Formats: sequence, C-alpha cells, structure tokens
Amino acid sequence: MTEFTVQGWCPGALRPMMSGDGLVVRVRPDAGRLSAAQATGIAAAARAHGNGLIDLSARGNVQLRGVTEDRHPALIADLRALGLIDPDQAAEARRNLLVTPFADAATDALAAALGAALPRAPALPGKFGFAIDTGPAPLMTATPADIRLERAADGGLILRCEGAPLGAPVADAAAPEAALALAEWFVAQGGIQNGRGRMAALIARGARPEGALAGRVAPATTAAPPGPGLVPQGALVGFAFGQMQAETLAALARHGALRVTPWRMLLIEGARALPDLPGLILHADDPLRRVVACTGAPGCLQAHQPVRDLARRLAPQVPEGRVLHVSGCAKGCALPARADVTLTATAQGFDVIKGGTAQDAPCLSVPAPAAPDLKGLF
Repeated sequence: MTEFTVQGWCPGALRPMMSGDGLVVRVRPDAGRLSAAQATGIAAAARAHGNGLIDLSARGNVQLRGVTEDRHPALIADLRALGLIDPDQAAEARRNLLVTPFADAATDALAAALGAALPRAPALPGKFGFAIDTGPAPLMTATPADIRLERAADGGLILRCEGAPLGAPVADAAAPEAALALAEWFVAQGGIQNGRGRMAALIARGARPEGALAGRVAPATTAAPPGPGLVPQGALVGFAFGQMQAETLAALARHGALRVTPWRMLLIEGARALPDLPGLILHADDPLRRVVACTGAPGCLQAHQPVRDLARRLAPQVPEGRVLHVSGCAKGCALPARADVTLTATAQGFDVIKGGTAQDAPCLSVPAPAAPDLKGLF
C-alpha cells in the first residue's frame, strides 16, 4: 500500500494547510450561506492573494488555493471585513457545522442557535462535525458528520449519532444543548484517542448513549440529493471536481445570494433560470458527475501523479449510475467511501481497485503514463 500522512485536522482560514501550490485557506460560511457581497469579496481575495482557484469542499466550505505565507495576513483582513472570520482558531475549529442548503426558517433558527452554542462545546478532534439535515427527508447521510439533527417520518426532530440507526427525539428549543451533551458523552466515553476520533468508530465499539440521549426513533427515509438544475429554492450549478475560477464565483454572485452545498455545487437562491456561464455543470447526466478526483500532483504534496486530466478523459467511459474515483494517493481524500472503480496513484502509475476505497488491494496495476482501460471493470 502506498504510504501517506494523515494530518488529523482540516484547514481553516486562521489555520491554513500547506499544499503543493501554496496555502489552502478554508472559509466556513455561516450556515453555508454567502451574500452576493461576500461571494464577490471572496473572488476578489482569491485573485489578490492566491492563484485564483476556488474549491468547494465535501463539507460545504469554500477553499482558496495558492495563497503565499506573506499574503495570508492581508487575505484574513479582507475576509474579516466580509464577516467570514472567527475570533480565533479555537472558535473556528469548533464551528464545524453543516446545514442543509434547502433550509427553511425553522432550520435557519436551529442552525443559528446551535452555532451560538458551539463555542461552549468540549475540545473535539479536528474532523469532528455537526450536521443539520432537517428537511422532510435526510439528504446528507453520505456526507461525513458525527452528530446529526434530522427529522423523523412524523416530522419530529431527532438527535442521532453517526453510525447509529436511531436517534433521540428532541424539541427544537432543546436541540442545541442536547447536541452539546452528546458531544460531552462522546468525550467521556473515550471517543478521542491520540487526539483523534469519530462518533461512528465509537458506536462501532458498542457504546450507546443512555437516558434522554438514547436513540429510539428512526429518521425519515433518506432521499438522494438533487443534481444540477432548477429546484424550488433556486438554481443548482456544479463544477468539475468542485473547482472554479474566481471570475466564475464573481459572475455567479451577480445572480444573487449563494448557498454552498456538500455536493460540490452552489445554489443560487431564488434563481428561475440556469446561468449561461462557461465551466458550469448544469445537467445531472453530465459524465463529469460520475468521476471524483482530488487535486493530485503537483497541487498536493502527497500525490504521486496528476489525476484530473486523466479523470476528464475517462469520464465518458463511466456508465450512468456508477462512480469512478481517481486519487493522487492511497489516502483517498476526495472520496473516503467505496467507489465502483478506484484508480490510486503510485510512484509507478495507478493501482486499479474494484468496489473498494483508495486504500484497498488492487486487482491490477498500470504503469504511467498509460491510461487504464476501464472495459470490463464496471
């Protein structure tokens, strides 16, 4: 297996992470929302202080790439003026909150209350997060989180541990304190080991909350998230591998306020037509939606090969309803879960894995620069 380094934390704005093309600065929009002015300001900051590339992360955040260490303070000043910076690194790390992009007024109020409570949360691992997925049916179950607020089939609110099938019923007003209590339970049960830990791993070891936090109600049946196109809340637009140029974000901001989704799409609030801009994925059947690829070399320091040009070339060969994952190393950041076919870069080329993750044993290896033949693999 190819070796890689697990950092154990995600980049932030105040604590960026060095990559092959400079610092990765992750902006966490409040409840996933960006006003038109904020989106325009992020685009300007990406051009002024970075290389102009902007990523949408699978956690519903916005990442600016190519920022140099000497430009980082000026970038933070620009983002702070837009209301996008937390008071300090500790507050930033605790505000790991993902909110459904289709939030109604009740969900917005719940997100605001939980966001206000998070500074009182215990010290948690860097990747530990909360999700508010309170539409009629959960849409974000494939997105990693540790503590989830969801709706049951009867519309009641439940608080559920990641990895547990049932959640505890909770009133909207009591939900923030209950979520903090569940985080305290996670810590007390030894969920943190060597500074790391996830709720699903603790649940897998047999731990279960008791009393008012005990799971006893199933969430409503999970629904598939929508693809690009018009939805009641506006227009959803996607991007190849979740990346865009700063100019694209600025152009989208002229259409209205934006919501960042965990599916590497943006929702243009209230839009009644799809924008006519280059570089957008506007249709659910676009072959690029069947391919997941990380930054790859040289943008990532751990990647062994470039991956995105290869992913683009292979996308038309991926059958509808299947997923190809092209990973720059065995870490598999872009898709920790299983894919129908995974190509994991090595120093020599690519390992080909069927029905597994980037870390699983390959069924064959292909030397670089040859492109793997996908025939018979799906």
